[in-house]
Order: sequence, then C-alpha cells, then structure tokens
Amino acid sequence: MQGFALGSKIHRVPPKDSDLLDKEAAKQVEHVGAVDILVGIPSFNSARTISHVVQAVSAGLMKHFPESRSVIVNSDGGSTDGTREVVASTEYTNMERLMVRHRLHPVHKIITPYHGIPGKGSAFRTIFKIAQLLGAKACAVVDSDLRSITPEWVELLVKPILNEGYDYTTPLYRRHKYDGTITNSIVYPVTRALYGKRVRQPIGGDFGFSQALAERYLSKDVWETNVARYGIDIWMTTTALAEGFKVCQTYLGAKIHDAKDPGADLAGMLMQVVSSVFDLMETYYSVWATVKGSEPVPYFGFEYSVGLEPIVVNTQRMVDNFRQAVRDLSPIWGDVLEDDTLTSVRDIAGTDPHRFPDEIWASVVYDFAIAYHRRVMTPDHLLRSLTPLYLGRTAAFVLDTAEAGSDEVEERIEALACAYEAGKERFVERWQVNEKGQGR
Repeated sequence: MQGFALGSKIHRVPPKDSDLLDKEAAKQVEHVGAVDILVGIPSFNSARTISHVVQAVSAGLMKHFPESRSVIVNSDGGSTDGTREVVASTEYTNMERLMVRHRLHPVHKIITPYHGIPGKGSAFRTIFKIAQLLGAKACAVVDSDLRSITPEWVELLVKPILNEGYDYTTPLYRRHKYDGTITNSIVYPVTRALYGKRVRQPIGGDFGFSQALAERYLSKDVWETNVARYGIDIWMTTTALAEGFKVCQTYLGAKIHDAKDPGADLAGMLMQVVSSVFDLMETYYSVWATVKGSEPVPYFGFEYSVGLEPIVVNTQRMVDNFRQAVRDLSPIWGDVLEDDTLTSVRDIAGTDPHRFPDEIWASVVYDFAIAYHRRVMTPDHLLRSLTPLYLGRTAAFVLDTAEAGSDEVEERIEALACAYEAGKERFVERWQVNEKGQGR
C-alpha cells in the first residue's frame, strides 16, 4: 500500500524532498531549532482574513501551552495581496487578557512559499517537512480564511496528540443543516461504511496530527497527483484510518466561512471530492473489503449550540436540473447504474412531492464507484453525469428537513449512513467481479 495514483500525473520535474524549502526557509528552520508544537496555516491571497487566524493561534499557544516550544508555519502559494507580510507583522501581545503565567518560550513564525503543484496539498507537504525537521511532537493545520477560530481550537486540536496518545484529530463542527451536503450525503457515509469508523467530518480542513503520521504522509508518492491540488483532506483522513493510526474527533463549535447554496456552482467540487474518495478505494481495497459495520470514534471538547448563518437553497432549480438529466442522460446512466437503480431514479423524477430514498441514493453512489473502478468511461465524463443525481438527492433532503432541527437532521444523516452500511456487502461482491463487468 505504498503507492497511490490519484488522477493524472503532470509531466514535470518534481521537487525532491530535500528541495521543499528555499534557503530563507531553511535558515528560519535552523534558527528555531526544535519545537514541541507546530501549527501550519496554508494560504493563498488571504491577507483579508489571515491576521485573525494568526492571532487566534498565537493566543491559543500562549494560553494553553505556555511551557511548550511552538512555531507557526505559514506555507503560502505565491500570494500577491501581501498575505505573507500580514503574517510577518501580526503579533498577539495582550498576554494579560489570557490570564496565564509568563511564557517560557516565544512563539516562533516561519513564513515560506511552497514548491510543487499549486494547491493545498503542496502547502501541507511543506508543513509536514518542517514538522519533521523540527521534531514537532504534535501538529495542527487550520484554514487561513476562518472567521470563527478561537484560541481554544489550538488546544482542542493539539492536546489529544500531545497528551493523550492520538495520531490524528478530526474536527466536529456545528454547521447549518444545508452546509456540507457533499460531506453529509457522500463522503461521511462512504468513509464510515468502508473503513468502519464514524469520523463525522473527514474533510473538515482543520486537523491535528502526530510526528509519526506526518512522516508517514511524507513517505507517500502522491505529491505529483491531485492530492497536491485538492485531495489532501480526505487523503489524510483515509490514510490515518486505513493504516491503523489512532484517530479521535474534537468539537470546535461553529465553522464560519463563505457557505454556498448547495445547488449552485458545486459541480467542480463534487467531482474533485468524489474522484478522491473513489481513487482511495483502489488504494485500500484490501483494508475496507473485510470491514463490517462501524464503530464510534472518541471525541473531545464540550458540545454546545451556536448561532449559524442562514443558507438559502433553490430546490426548484435543483429538481428541474435532475428531471432534465433523467430525460437526457438515461442512456449514459444505463452503462453505470444497475437496472433496478435506474428504474428507481426514473420513478423519482416522475413523482411529487420530490423524494429520493436513502437506499436508492446509496445504490447510486456505489454504482458510480463500480463504474469508476471499471473505467466504463472517462472519470470526468462519469462524474459530471453524477452531478444532477446529487442535486436531485440534495433537493429531496432539503425539502424533507425544511422544518427539522439540527438533532433531527443528524438522525436523517445517521439513517443514510446505515443505508450505505447495509449495501456494502453487495458492493464488495460487485467490486470483485472482473473488469469485463459480468454481474452488473
């Protein structure tokens, strides 16, 4: 399980592991020497928001780890808006507000461009490398555009690694019921069914990890693939789960960002995320094929209610898109979906009120995973044809939960995850059929 081809490789000369840092960054690393905690902030044109993130991280390190040697690493993708200058000039000096004893060590900062394919994964690779060079015992990464980050996020992400022996901390957020629909309808239930762990936010974006796991990530031959562009979050989570690292979750409260209508402009994101999930199935088939059921993952933090920004969803546009696709794409879906599933999808398109049952949706996703595995058509063509089905399912979810509170919505997502688990045995059987496609 050493290699993993995620999408098409770009024909270029990749940076060697030893070339990830330029001379200035190498000097900064040498100056810092060694640390207990590293917090990475990948960025690209984040000048408007990154100062708040740097201040929150600095305050968190000062307040919760005053005796630890710490560093903040800004791994930047060539920003032209002054992002790196903002990071360099941002300091948190109001120690008295934190009510902590005098800090033994300063919080260092390393600001460096990353090298390789442009993308979040390449930024993370540089962070992993610096963590390795500095011997960091515990690490975390947080997004540069967070509006809701607090100093407590640092403690919640780092402490399970530093003090409790965990290798990987995933976030638990309180999100609007229509935020994160790709996670809720595909990524979470698929990851749970395949690997048997109920990691609720496998692509949350803010994680904690151990030095051992950082070194494992660095050892992988994925940095010239789509992992370097956009597949890093699900790749990190799946690698940790599939390779037996100790995983936990931590409650961070609200994640406030620029959420979108789940029916608008998400086709590209859907293709990126789902292709990453499907490619990881190829890598770790020997692991997930024998997993049955799922079990909870330990979590830390105090769960509480928070105010959330509203999301307006245009369900009619989504339903219209879905119904038009049923008329136009049925011949293509005939090469992807099992006969019973395709019949059910056609029936859904002709029914009011619009409903899309859990077991049918799970079958759709599994059928597309099989088609992706067998390469029945190009990945882009295949996943573009999934988009209107996703819109149809999401519209049904929105209509079904219009009056539901957060707890009831979570119960609906739990029911969907159980539908995926119920369909897994059949999925495994079909995966094992040879590439000629017998047994569809």
